[in-house]
This record gives sequence, C-alpha cells and structure tokens, in this order.
Amino acid sequence: MATAEPTRQDNIYLPRPAEVVRVEPLTVAEKLFEFQFLDGKELGHKPGQFVEISLYGFGEAPISITSSPTKKGSFELAVRNVGDVTNAIHRMEPGAKVGIRGPFGNGFPVDELLGRDILFVAGGIGLFPLRSLINYVLDRRNLFGRVIILFGSRRPAEQLFLSELAAWRASRLVEYHETVDRGDDTWKGNVGVITTLFPRVEIKPERTAAVIVGPPVMYRFVIAECLKKGIDEDHMILSLERRMKCGVGKCGHCQINGVYVCQEGPVFTYSQLRSLKEAV
Repeated sequence: MATAEPTRQDNIYLPRPAEVVRVEPLTVAEKLFEFQFLDGKELGHKPGQFVEISLYGFGEAPISITSSPTKKGSFELAVRNVGDVTNAIHRMEPGAKVGIRGPFGNGFPVDELLGRDILFVAGGIGLFPLRSLINYVLDRRNLFGRVIILFGSRRPAEQLFLSELAAWRASRLVEYHETVDRGDDTWKGNVGVITTLFPRVEIKPERTAAVIVGPPVMYRFVIAECLKKGIDEDHMILSLERRMKCGVGKCGHCQINGVYVCQEGPVFTYSQLRSLKEAV
C-alpha cells in the first residue's frame, strides 16, 4: 500500500519559513534573535535541542535553542558571528525571513531532574543552550530543589544576558556565582577559571544533578570538581559541541566513533561519555 508523502512540518529535510521579530545585541560578537513561524505554530522543542537555520544564498548552520519551551508564540536563538552563515544572520533585522529545520537532538532529561537539586555550570556561550533549561526550571520552580548557577566568562565584556544575570544575583530562588578569567577596572567579582567557584558551593551529592555546558577544555576540570563533591556519574549531564551539519545523522560531521551527536546527543551523561573516546 502506498504511503502518504510527509507534510511540510513532518519533513525533516524541508525548512519551515520563520520571521525575525526581535534582535538584541549581547556582546560585540553575539546577538539574540527572536523568531516566529509564519504559520503561527510552536517550535515544540525540549531544553537542550538545536535547529538548523538556513538563509537563501548563504547556507545552513546548526544553532542551539536558548529559549525555554515555556515561552509561547516564539523562540530564541543566540548566535556568535564566526562564519559566512552566522555573519549573514547577524546582518538580519526584524522582518527578515529564514528557514528552520528541527528541533533536533535529545535535549536535557527534564523528567529525571524533577525534585532534584540542580547545579548548573556554564562556560562562555555554553550559557546559550543552558539558558533554555535554567528558564524552564525557574518557570516551574516548585518542581525542583535548590538551583545553583555557576557562570564563567573570559572577560567582563563577554558576559551574556546581563539583565538576567542581574536578576539571578538578586533572586532568592537561585544561588548564583560568577567569575571571569581576566578582570578589568570595573570588575569587583571573582577572577579565575570556573572551577574556582566550586569551593563556594556546598551540596548534598545524593540529591544533586550537575548540568554542564561550555568549551571542551572546561569539561575535564569541571567533571573532576563534581566527582570531588560526590556527584554520581549518572547525574552529571553534559552537552557536547560538535560540528553538526545535516542534523539527522546522514553526513557524519558530528560522528564520534559510532555515535552521531546530532541524534544520540548532544546531551549525554558522564557515565555514557566515559566509554566514548575523544568525547571529552
């Protein structure tokens, strides 16, 4: 019997048209873009997933979703200007049209975090995908235990989402600690890599999950600190940065041995990654 052809939204290879509705500069290199689908439908993502964004004449790039699924009517992508496609994205203004494929990837295991204390560890633009889960947790604050956020940047000028950082500093709902690798004349906070924040945090390891996103060089040292604090390997959750291309496990750009990060990840537990050489 013949099978029906997939509809536009069912076809993982066919971009859905979306429009830029807001652009917000974050730093000299990063911008936040808010999008709406022209058909008015939701993206339908989980925290930690990514999309492929395409611009006619320039190509396609994988971008982490930085907004929570609790944000309805639109979704947000934060983009660092690093190449031809992202440079073209950075030139877009409200009203510009793009194509969106996805969401792709497995996302963070939200159900497994319910009732737990959560230690968020974000290095640099690792806050882009982690912000989706942080805001999801804060929007459902009564379903989780303690929320601790550690955020590290190279310099004060590279801190992201400044208004949200200020809100976290002032909030009684979260415990927020921050650091920069190199301070300046205006910086009054901690100076040092992100692991220098760990002595400030006391946790109950049996009820704590650590969610870690940042540059690959950070993982080894943060994992070591989490192990020192007694956090179980199954409760250390990491999102890997890899060169995604197709998003659906066809091109092999993101393959680590036999694992396609775009499909089986980008989120893994440390216990999964221990046996996956070259992952961290």
